[in-house]
Amino acid sequence: MWVEDWAPRAACRSTQPDQLFVKGAEQNKAKQVCGSCPVQAECLAEALDNQIEWGVWGGMTERERRALLRRKPDASWRAVLETARKTATTATAVVPVQA
Repeated sequence: MWVEDWAPRAACRSTQPDQLFVKGAEQNKAKQVCGSCPVQAECLAEALDNQIEWGVWGGMTERERRALLRRKPDASWRAVLETARKTATTATAVVPVQA
């Protein structure tokens, strides 16, 4: 299920913003905050659809987001990520358990 009002649920909601808008190796620390975030896809879609240039969003740096935008410049990233989430959820639910 896609969360429209995702920011209050974000893992970084209590993090100082300056910790998410860093350069170099510090970005890896910022990305770790995103690892367990329940709304990581929503955050990433926000950054990609609005072409936000700075900071770590949805577990991706600005360089990583620019690479995605170059590959699919006209994509609706919300639609892409929402479909991917539904596909992954469906695939997980259908996998038979072997005894």
